[in-house]
Amino acid sequence: MNGPSHLRLPETFLPAGARPAVREAHVIVVGNEKGGAGKSTVAIHLAIALMRMGMTVTAIDLDLRQASFSRHLENRARWAEQRGIDLPIPDKVTLRPSLSRDMDHAEAEEKANWARELAAIKARSDFVIVDAPGHDTHYSRLAHASADTIITPVNDSFVDFDLLADVDADTFEVGRPSLYSEMVWTCRKQRAQTEKRSIDWVVMRNRVSTLDARNTRRVAEGLRKLSERVGFRIAPGFSERVIYRELFPVGLTLIDLTESGSAIPFTMSHVAARQELRDLLIVLKLPALAGKPFPF
Repeated sequence: MNGPSHLRLPETFLPAGARPAVREAHVIVVGNEKGGAGKSTVAIHLAIALMRMGMTVTAIDLDLRQASFSRHLENRARWAEQRGIDLPIPDKVTLRPSLSRDMDHAEAEEKANWARELAAIKARSDFVIVDAPGHDTHYSRLAHASADTIITPVNDSFVDFDLLADVDADTFEVGRPSLYSEMVWTCRKQRAQTEKRSIDWVVMRNRVSTLDARNTRRVAEGLRKLSERVGFRIAPGFSERVIYRELFPVGLTLIDLTESGSAIPFTMSHVAARQELRDLLIVLKLPALAGKPFPF
C-alpha cells in the first residue's frame, strides 16, 4: 500500500460500513467569526479521525476566500494519487453564493441550495463537517442553524474572547455576549422550538500555551463564567505545534503518521497532539462513536 515516500502511513484504515436507515447524519459546524483560530485544522483532523473510525464523512467548506479546508483536502488527494496510496478522503461539496443583487432573492436561492444539498448529503453520510468562514455570511448562518454540534475554536487570549463577549478592561468581568454568541443562541432557541432538539455548542480553548500565565487563567475563568450564562461546554483544544503547518502542503494529518519510517521525526509532541484529538472526541460525545475504540 505504501508507495515511495518520505512519510510512512498506517497500513489500513477502517472501511465505512452500511449506514443504518434510521440514523441521520450528524452535522458538525466548526465556526466563529474570526480568522486564525484554527478552524480548518480542527475540521480536517475531525474528518480524518471519523473516517479512520469507520464513518462516512462529507466536507463542506464555506470559507470560499481562504478555502484552507478545501486546499488541505486537494493536497491530500494529489499526494495520495502521486504515490498510489489509499488514504481516507471525505467527499467535498462546494456551495457558491448567489449572484443575485436582490438580497431577498439571493437569500432565498441560497436557502434552497443549502436545504437541497444538505438533504442529499445526509442520505449518504454519517457525519457532515462544515468549515465556516471567519465572517458573517448567509450560508454560515444556515449552517449554524442546521448543526447538531457547533465547535468554536478560540485562541487563549482576550482578543479572541471578544468574539464571544465583552470584557471589562479593569475588572475582567464578562459583559454582554457578542453578535456571534447571540446568533448561536438564536439558532439553538429556534431548533428547540421547531424540532424539540438541542444544538450542542462546544468552545475549544485552542493553541493553548504550555506556560502558566495570568492572562491564560483569566481567559479560562472568563470562559467558565460565560459558559454558565449562554450554555456552551468547554473542550480542550489543540496546542500550538509547527507540525500542523508542515503537514498542510501534503494534505496529511497527525493521525496519518506512524512512529517509524518518516522523514518528519515522530516525537512526544506528536503523541501528545494525538491525545488532544482523542480528548476532543471524548468531550464531543458523538452518538455514533459510543463504545468505539480509537484506532489512532
